[in-house]
Amino acid sequence: MARSSRTVICLLRNDLRLHDNELFHWAQRNAENIVPLYCFDPRHYVGTYNYNFPKTGPFRLRFLLESIRDLRNTLISKGSNLVVRRGKPEDVVAELIQQLGSISTVVFHEEVTSEELNVEKKIKDVCAQMRVKVHTCCGSTLYHRDDLPFRHPSELPDVYTQFRKAVETRGRVRSVFPTPDQLKPPPPGLDEGVIPTAEDLQQTEPLSDPRSAFPCTGGESQALARVQHYFWDTNAVASYKETRNGLMGVDYSTKFAPWLAIGCISPRYIYHQIKQYETERTANQSTYWVIFELLWRDYFRFVAVKYGNRLFQVKGLQDKSVQWKQDMRLFTAWKEGRTGVPFVDANMRELALTGFMSNRGRQNVASFLTKDLGLDWRMGAEWFEYLLIDYDVCSNYGNWLYSAGVGNDPRENRKFNMIKQGLDYDSNGDYIRQWVPELQRIVGADVHTPWTLSSAALSHAQVTLGETYPTPIVVAPEWSRHVNKKSSASGPSPRGKKGPSHTPKQHRDRGIDFYFSKSKNL
Repeated sequence: MARSSRTVICLLRNDLRLHDNELFHWAQRNAENIVPLYCFDPRHYVGTYNYNFPKTGPFRLRFLLESIRDLRNTLISKGSNLVVRRGKPEDVVAELIQQLGSISTVVFHEEVTSEELNVEKKIKDVCAQMRVKVHTCCGSTLYHRDDLPFRHPSELPDVYTQFRKAVETRGRVRSVFPTPDQLKPPPPGLDEGVIPTAEDLQQTEPLSDPRSAFPCTGGESQALARVQHYFWDTNAVASYKETRNGLMGVDYSTKFAPWLAIGCISPRYIYHQIKQYETERTANQSTYWVIFELLWRDYFRFVAVKYGNRLFQVKGLQDKSVQWKQDMRLFTAWKEGRTGVPFVDANMRELALTGFMSNRGRQNVASFLTKDLGLDWRMGAEWFEYLLIDYDVCSNYGNWLYSAGVGNDPRENRKFNMIKQGLDYDSNGDYIRQWVPELQRIVGADVHTPWTLSSAALSHAQVTLGETYPTPIVVAPEWSRHVNKKSSASGPSPRGKKGPSHTPKQHRDRGIDFYFSKSKNL
């Protein structure tokens, strides 16, 4: 084929950025024309596998559409464009090969879970039939898979701490790929395609809630601006380890996760920004801890490579049989924030109304669903898949397995105490009153356990249990140990503390900001 006719399709999926993107770097060197392509795959807008929740909910879809628009604007500024199509990638690629006649190669970043791998196989089959080459890259993790100190996925440790120590000792983080000043253009006359609306994809545009801890928009531009803000403009990264268990506000944690999930920002870029910050400003436990969280994200991705579809199976990675319940009454109370346990309800309402929840909240509501209610962990995992802006398949399912006790947790029977957790991280109840307004007249720490208050106190607060606010659907016996300690818990928020005093070191290693420790953080 003549050099002048070489056209490369860069199929974009969870890599919606120009910076540190190996696809564009490779295509710039090997093509005369580049077709950056994004497909709205109809399989992403059907029901989840077990419980048929919508796979892509309104908050994540809005974030995705914002990211697609931002990427198109960026590519146009570089002399290119983003070609958008609605359809299965394998069908769209076949149509473009047929239409253009000059496609030499299709390039894409490899994914690791079965649905994505099936798409990749179909694309490879189409390209083989049409005599078009396929070139793949691996670019979603901090550590490249070829640089891991393990010869085979089966050698990956089943405990995060062992993985972390191995990669920190024997691994290396690669440099970022340079951002091109200009991109090779698409072939002339190629229709760019219309970016669909939420309604086009059978979703409704969500309302914005002013209480949201993530009032941010999608796109590479916003992701890079967030790094600039969190590192260089505010120095917030220098106190991250002390604030990361917060519940309210934008800057208690990095909030990088939604952009990382669809590749608007590269983990390697974040890493090298941290290293620059440590050189120019300060290096401390907090700056290290952001890298620590990025490593958790890597770990769950490599766990998915090791275990395949066991990530999604009810027995989990340990092949452990648990008699999970599938009580829809209990599940509905959980998902709607109507359990009668205020700390759980506040977190679940925040998720339902904003598509986001703190890392601390995620740990607690997952523990409550699996350990206090005994419900099938996949119900929670699929609900999170539906609603979370920062849904990442490996982190989501890896963390739910962990919370359910059938994943990578080295400790048996870990269970969070909802009342102690609430008192530790929302000591005065401000977070609860923000999201559960029917309890806003209950003063101080009493808001954590309204069922323990006298009739007079409830009447004074205009709360009628079972009417204006539910009675608890479950009360765990260990909660009672903390009911009488509430008065001493009231006062300044303990966000500056390292964590509950009884937390063992293995659990501190579990703190994930990037999903929920997550991330894909008693």
